[in-house]
Amino acid sequence: MTENSTQTLPYQDLRRKIDIWSQNLGFQQVGVVDTDVGEHEGHLKRWLEKEFHGSMGYMAAHGHKRTRPAELEPGTLRIISVRMNYLPAGTEPVRILDTSDKAYIARYTMGRDYHKVIRKKLVKLWKEIENHLSDQALPEFQGRVFTDSAPVLEKALAEKAGLGWLGKNTLLLNRDAGSWFFLGEIFTNLPLPVDEPYGTDHCGTCTACIDVCPTQAIIAPYQLDARKCISYLTIEHKGSIDPGLRKGIGNRIFGCDDCQIYCPWNKFAQPTSEPDFSPRHHLDQSALADLFVWTEAEFLSKTEGSAIRRTGYEGWLRNIAVALGNADYNSDIVTLLQQRRHDASELVREHIDWALTQQIKKRTP
Repeated sequence: MTENSTQTLPYQDLRRKIDIWSQNLGFQQVGVVDTDVGEHEGHLKRWLEKEFHGSMGYMAAHGHKRTRPAELEPGTLRIISVRMNYLPAGTEPVRILDTSDKAYIARYTMGRDYHKVIRKKLVKLWKEIENHLSDQALPEFQGRVFTDSAPVLEKALAEKAGLGWLGKNTLLLNRDAGSWFFLGEIFTNLPLPVDEPYGTDHCGTCTACIDVCPTQAIIAPYQLDARKCISYLTIEHKGSIDPGLRKGIGNRIFGCDDCQIYCPWNKFAQPTSEPDFSPRHHLDQSALADLFVWTEAEFLSKTEGSAIRRTGYEGWLRNIAVALGNADYNSDIVTLLQQRRHDASELVREHIDWALTQQIKKRTP
């Protein structure tokens, strides 16, 4: 046995243990990748040049740290990439979308903030790694945990780590698990054995995600104009929503799942077993009118520890106003909109006025 092969043995053994520990922590899959994201740096550059990122300035910040992991975390040799299912069982996304007076909230946000859940588990995984290595005479090691919390090309790294392929909707897809899962990473200087990339794109000739996108944000296969995306409009965008896109939003008040709901590969998706991802406050089936009367204190209380906080109270009311305008005509909705108009901010009032106009247009003589 050569000296080099002797040195790699501890890391091969560790790699096998990482699979076991990650499974015990509730992750469905783990892969290890080096720091080279290849052509994805060029893809990101062109996407930014077309200004498809809209007001998400952070996507253009940080120089090359997003595409060169060793610049984000010096000394990084490997990235441990994990995925965890998040779709709660029985939340009936299609039924809610088809019920115009119900609020549709992206299924990833209805429970506890995934950043906290995944990060906590990744910290535990790294602790297992530290404990394993502390008894061995190995060089100094380091690790840093991320979950959608820093400039990291998560999907590109996960694809190279063998967790799936980038689909036409720009999400990571897996033949055995669809796409209803979160990603997380550990950057480390450990020279772990790397996994094989997923390799094959299984989207084929399917265009379901492109065809069903309510605002036609997927402008071509593998190309997303975030400025049209409902997730961007209802979460990241802080100003007035383009009137030409408001009808397409339907009853989606935080995020959008259509390109996942209708993806054929998601027939293989498994519901989550993680209790923290279970819906809170009946957010999987709430009426728009009930959510529209929340005070700011209620909003802050009922979204505590939730990713929904990101939109802010004003954005919450703005989004619901649009959804109420898109709902089937109901005199109670008209009354509610008129009542809330009196104490609304200028931004929210603009969307309430639009909603009132839409409701009146639908009224039968």
